[in-house]
Amino acid sequence: MEKVYFTKNITAESLVKIYKKLGVSLNGKIAVKISTGELGGHNYLKPELIKDLVNKLNGTIVECNTAYNGQRNDTKKHLEVVRAHGFDKIANVDIMDAEGEIAIPVNDGIHLDKNYVGKNLKNYDSMLVLSHFKGHVMGGYGGALKNISIGIASSHGKAYIHGVKNPENIWTANHDDFLECMADAAKSVIDYLGSENVIYINVLNNLSIDCDCDSNPTPPELEDIGIMASTDPVALDMASIDAIYRHPSSKKDSLIKRIESLNGKHTIDVAYQLHIGNKEYELVDID
Repeated sequence: MEKVYFTKNITAESLVKIYKKLGVSLNGKIAVKISTGELGGHNYLKPELIKDLVNKLNGTIVECNTAYNGQRNDTKKHLEVVRAHGFDKIANVDIMDAEGEIAIPVNDGIHLDKNYVGKNLKNYDSMLVLSHFKGHVMGGYGGALKNISIGIASSHGKAYIHGVKNPENIWTANHDDFLECMADAAKSVIDYLGSENVIYINVLNNLSIDCDCDSNPTPPELEDIGIMASTDPVALDMASIDAIYRHPSSKKDSLIKRIESLNGKHTIDVAYQLHIGNKEYELVDID
């Protein structure tokens, strides 16, 4: 059973504290994978929240360009968003597919035998997957598994995953097949980096039903919950969803409806089947 650490405090200090509780030292050149957030949106993890942890790791903030038409679908515009949101002021930022992509193998995947990721992934030895947990219009929810799959895929790779190996079907492919491809892609990145070289933190705040890729997200209804961290992305996402379901407020209903209407937990189930992690966990409150 995997440990998932929890703190209700959402501060820069508690983010560093929960990282230390994991008892894992990331080595070499460290990537910190976040979502830089679409212009107009405001729910993304703010630089002032993540700065201390990123600097403690001497990490490089990494992202890849989007597959949809927006302000982050090419590197020049994406870097403008990075600057507008202030991430360049706290750390170096690397748009990993700025100079292309590489194909990495998917071993024993359900649909994919390769995953197209930003070329610069090869420059990193370890990674902190730092995710804003929220709803998502395609995946049902966005957490660690989405961040390490769709998030690290190149612009073309994102379409490849969404389209179930056919980028032209990016928005029309079978939905559950797409969710399964996300699990395939997550496995490929973890295998590439080595599971011992990746850790995961979910921040459960600004809990909109919409992703940070939405420039006009639905306002959050549910109160902020806290921060969770684990070395297991399956356990972490499962614990994060369970925290939504356990919440006493009826304000959780919209987010639960978003997750269930899009079969969001299917990604977790498939990731478990692929031996990415364990759905059973021990929740450890560090406050």
